This record gives sequence, C-alpha cells and structure tokens, in this order.
Amino acid sequence: MAHHPANGIPPRLLMWQRVREYAVPPSMIEIATARRAVGDWAGACAAARIDVDFDLRAVRDRHGSDVTNHLRTDLRRLTPDLLRWHMPRILPDGRLRPGLTIALAHYRSSGGTPLQLVVRTPPVRADAGQRMSLALWQGPGDDAAAHHPHPHPDRRFRLDLHRHLWDRERSGELARRCGADATPALAFVAGRPVLPGPAPGAAAHDASWAVENWAAEAELLLRAEGRPRGAFTVRLGARNRAVLELVAPDDSHAPSLRPPRETLPQQEIAALPVLPEAAARIPPDLELLRAGLVPAGRLHPLVAAALARFAAAPAAGPAPEPGDPHRVECRGEVHRIALRDGVLTAIDHDPVELRREDLLVALGGPALPCLRAIDLVHRSPEALPAVRERLCHGDITGALTVVEGLLGPGAVLRDGPLRVVLESAAARRLDHGLFRAGLVAEHPAADAGEDRNASGTGYPEVDHRPRLDRRAPAAMHRKQTSRARPRTGLHR
Repeated sequence: MAHHPANGIPPRLLMWQRVREYAVPPSMIEIATARRAVGDWAGACAAARIDVDFDLRAVRDRHGSDVTNHLRTDLRRLTPDLLRWHMPRILPDGRLRPGLTIALAHYRSSGGTPLQLVVRTPPVRADAGQRMSLALWQGPGDDAAAHHPHPHPDRRFRLDLHRHLWDRERSGELARRCGADATPALAFVAGRPVLPGPAPGAAAHDASWAVENWAAEAELLLRAEGRPRGAFTVRLGARNRAVLELVAPDDSHAPSLRPPRETLPQQEIAALPVLPEAAARIPPDLELLRAGLVPAGRLHPLVAAALARFAAAPAAGPAPEPGDPHRVECRGEVHRIALRDGVLTAIDHDPVELRREDLLVALGGPALPCLRAIDLVHRSPEALPAVRERLCHGDITGALTVVEGLLGPGAVLRDGPLRVVLESAAARRLDHGLFRAGLVAEHPAADAGEDRNASGTGYPEVDHRPRLDRRAPAAMHRKQTSRARPRTGLHR
C-alpha cells in the first residue's frame, strides 16, 4: 500500500471510515427503504435529503410519454440512500464534493440533445445539510440551474455507466465491476503508468487504483462515446494524467491497454474521453473491508450483500463504557450524575441543596464538583466530536439525538463550544435555502468591481486585487485588464 502515517492506516481510509459511520446513518437507510418498498420514490429521496427539481407531468408535456415512462422506471429503481453512499467526497472531513453535476441516465428526446437525469451537489457556500438535488439536464441551453456553478454534467464524475451504484436491481454487479477478484495486469515504463504497489514520492502510486479493470471499463466508456477503440485519459492527480490506448485484435479477444504510438498534443488530450473516477479506483468499501476497518454489518445492506465475502476479521476494540450514570468525586465521596425527568442532575444531592448551591454559584461562590461536571458536560461534552461529525454530514436529527441522550430533552444549552456548533449549523442552513431559491446567483466577487472593501465604506483596500475567473462579472474583467488604466500617478 501507499506510504501512510505510523499507525499503518492511510488518511484517506480513516476519512472513509468516518464517512461510513456518520454520512449515511442507518435511520436514513431504513426510512428510505420503507418508502421505496411502497413505490414512494419521492419520499425515499426526501428521506435521503435529495430534492427533486422536476415534475413528471411537465416532462410528459414537453418530451412525450415514452421519455416519461423510461424516466419513471429509473426513478422507481433509484435507491437514493445508495446514491448518497457512493457520492464523491473530499478530504479531510469527507464532505460531498461541492459544485458537481453527475449524470445518472440518458433519454432520447425529440430534440437534438439527449435528456439526462443528473444529481447535483451545492457549492461550498451552500453545502450546509449536505443536501443534493435530482434534476433533468436538457443541453447547453438549459438555464434551469443557471445559479449552479457547474450545471453541465462532469466528465470525470459520472454514474450513467455505473448504474450499480444507484440502481437497486443492479447493485449485485459491484464486486464484478470493481475487479475485486482480478489480478493487476498493467505495466509500462517509458510510456508511464506502472501504478500498482508503493513507490516513494510518487503521488500516482496508490493501492486504490483499480488498474486491473481499466481495460474493461475503458471499452464501456469508448462504446458509450461512439468509439469502438481509441485513446482515453485517466486522471492520476492534479496536472497528472495518463494517456492510454485501448486495443484488441477482434471482438472475441479481451481488450488490452498500451501507451499511444505517438505523443499527442495537449489540445487532443483535453478532448479525449476521461475514465470515470468510479472505474479508475477501487471502491473504498472494499478497501475498508480488506483492512478490517469496518465490519460488513455496518455497510449499506446492498453493498454488504455484494462485498461481504471480502471482509477481513475486524480489529477488536475496547468495550464501550456505560454513559449513565457518570461518577464524580464530590466531598470525599463518589456521587452519580444521571438523567432524571429529562435533565442531567446530581442524583446523590437533595433538590433543596442543589437549589442552594445554584444560588451560591450565581452570587460568585464556588460550585460543587457535581455541578461543575454538569456544567462542563453542557458546554463541552466528550461527545462533541461525534456531534460535529454528524452536523458536518447534515445529520441534524442524529446530532440532536446524541445531545438529548447526553443532556436530556429538557436541557437548556449554556454558552460554550456545543452551543456554538449547533447555532452555526442552524445559521448555515439559511445559506442553502437562499441558494435553492436562486437568490445568490451573483458571483461573491462582483462587488469588487465597484471598488468596495470588506467593510463596505466604498474605499478599495491596499494591495487588494480580486481573483478573475469565468464567473467574474464583465465590469471587473474590463477594469483589471484594460490597458487604458493609469499605472502610475494621477493624470490631469
């Protein structure tokens, strides 16, 4: 495996271990499965926190009954919790990769461009709740998602060729499509990729590359692009792409890969098909099972059914200690702190004594050790990292369940890290609501074209030069690139 820290586990696998614990909770899977079982695909999407941005009646009126029937069939086979399970994520916290549009299926419509069923992730500024949206993309002229940073389906992240990652009827293909039983068979030297196995200092060398399956997946990719054979690219990292050519003597022989016969110019390389990320890498679930980091019972049921036979014996961890009651040394004795009547209280103290001690603390006196422990739990409990992880992945219900199980449903939050985390999560949900309403379509740097600083006083900050990109307003482009702009002192 690739080089990793002293504990022997790569950071990427540690991230996926946390993702598998918090990102798709069992309650979401159970509710989505129950609603899908009765044919309520929209309710299953709502349970998986996926918004639906189209209406089937409008689709039928515009594209006809044939397209609508195919779309409805795919929606009934869609497993939204499984789709969320397999969505691309980013280091270090495992959040959904922001600003993506991922194609799920194609439909032939009456227009020139085929209709596509896509799933979108919000940009970073609106990713609170980690919600996704299901939409229909009708081609470059479609302005239904003009406020989205990347409304066009991504070439690298696509699932239209990997229906087993969201279609419940094809989920059993996971082991075969990921090459779990295959043997690595790729080797070049001068023409690059020799990927399997560790290589010090080489970022492309990573045990997560599914190189043994690239030829078969490339054949599916090129066939979908209308090319029986040809070259394609694999993204190995930032500014690092491998160009490979798919060859086979005839249709009865297994395809194989080789480096291109001649060096291609960059313009041609950029236009080549890109091997999807789902085909280029081994699924993280398979790596977690082989490393014994996650038992098969904690995976999504459809994933566990396909990959359970590859599971290694999980490492035995320490048995969890009971959290109720807590024990605190107070006045030379061991006292208990537990939930009573919906609040956390010191059960070994008389209620009259507790009210007297609360009054003493309010007047500035020292608190009992039991009361200090209760105050500490309210402000910064030991379960705060678990609450943060759940809120990071949008599981607000799970985070509140942890808080209520620790402090009780009748607790009043006090100032401290726990209250800050919960208030911040609630405030950031407003940003997502504004984004969904299309009220933040303007680029965040648009005000820079009006010479305004961060305080809004109207005076430009010293040495402040806004970044230009394709989403920046035209006024800012003209101002920053104009040759008529004076470069030295004032002119009369």
